[in-house]
Amino acid sequence: MKPIAISILTVCGIPELVEHEARQVTHVLSILDPEEPEPAALVRFAPHYRTTLRFHDAIEPGPDVVLPEAAHVAEILSFGRELTASASGRQEGHLLVHCHAGISRSTAALTMLLAQVYPDQSADALLSRVLDMRPKAWPNLRMMEFADEQLGRGGELVRAAGRIYRHQVETRSHIADFMRQHRRGREVDLAERS
Repeated sequence: MKPIAISILTVCGIPELVEHEARQVTHVLSILDPEEPEPAALVRFAPHYRTTLRFHDAIEPGPDVVLPEAAHVAEILSFGRELTASASGRQEGHLLVHCHAGISRSTAALTMLLAQVYPDQSADALLSRVLDMRPKAWPNLRMMEFADEQLGRGGELVRAAGRIYRHQVETRSHIADFMRQHRRGREVDLAERS
């Protein structure tokens, strides 16, 4: 797959969208909670191509939880293929990927888009790039599991995500308890095994 002719990559949360209104964003991947209203800041962006997906930042079922599913990951990868297919029609672009906080769903989505475009790069290298862009990254494990399968990475993305979780647990002492309290214990367990 050829490069996507995207010169700027941004990952953020909804509160930060206002900071990017004047940055000539050409493509937006929005991942919102099902009940979340459309972010008002996006109306003020220059015309851009946008795909919106709606599911919760969860990895386990629960009451009224809309989990990320394989079909959502397939849509993200389809977005990436469309981005690649349209590359010859533009000199450069600015891709912004956002979710509510810019920590979990958006970092998982950006990781899988990079893994799709750069299949020869290691998952560790890709996640390191995402971590450089978003130091508080904690990619959604369920999304990473589906991406691993759909991209034929043989578990490499999940293992690399575990190393990111370990890094976050080691640098942010409260994060393990927070994640366990929010039904994300599988990710903390993976951090401990990584």
